[in-house]
Amino acid sequence: MLGGVFFAAAMLLVFGHIAEEVGEGDAAKFDQSVLLALRSATDLADPVGPAWLEEAARDVTSLGSYVVLGFVLLAVMAYLLMIEKRAAAIWLLASVGGGVLLSNGLKLAFERPRPDIVAHAARVFTSSFPSGHATLAAVSYLTLGALLASLHDSRRLKLYFIGVAVVLALAIGVSRVYLGVHYPTDVLAGWCVGAAWAELCWAIALWLQERGTLEAPKHD
Repeated sequence: MLGGVFFAAAMLLVFGHIAEEVGEGDAAKFDQSVLLALRSATDLADPVGPAWLEEAARDVTSLGSYVVLGFVLLAVMAYLLMIEKRAAAIWLLASVGGGVLLSNGLKLAFERPRPDIVAHAARVFTSSFPSGHATLAAVSYLTLGALLASLHDSRRLKLYFIGVAVVLALAIGVSRVYLGVHYPTDVLAGWCVGAAWAELCWAIALWLQERGTLEAPKHD
């Protein structure tokens, strides 16, 4: 549990460094070069690659949307309630709900405009920093991955669930940059703060389990 707290602290330090670089304008060249590298040299409205890749990126990015994450959250909470793990369901709701509040609070605090050097290939409604999709994907999928991993004693299965969660979070973040709706530093910051929040929530879950407040999962 202590290692998790140190990991969360490290992620927050990295987030702070990125935020400072963005605030001072030092990240502008890096952000611009990555965005332009993902666009056709002759048409900045056209992402590199075939048309199906752009459509696939929209499909992937939807996995980090409020609608999809909401369905996933409700489905898992319903399952936890059906197996009589009410405290775990409440903890899951608090973890993801807290992540939503954190993400939106940071967006309001920084109010960074969306990229304007390339055309957006998806609709957006909020400010840019940090990426809400990257933040919430990290919070939600890493939390669920850790929850599923805790149900098994097999190291292979634990790595599988955590690995799938990490791949999903990474793919969603990359899709946001590819579609031109976020700067790379938005996504990097979102991953950092999302991973930190997920790790802190999991550390709290372990602490509550030790105190008997939260039901410990049954291992296979």
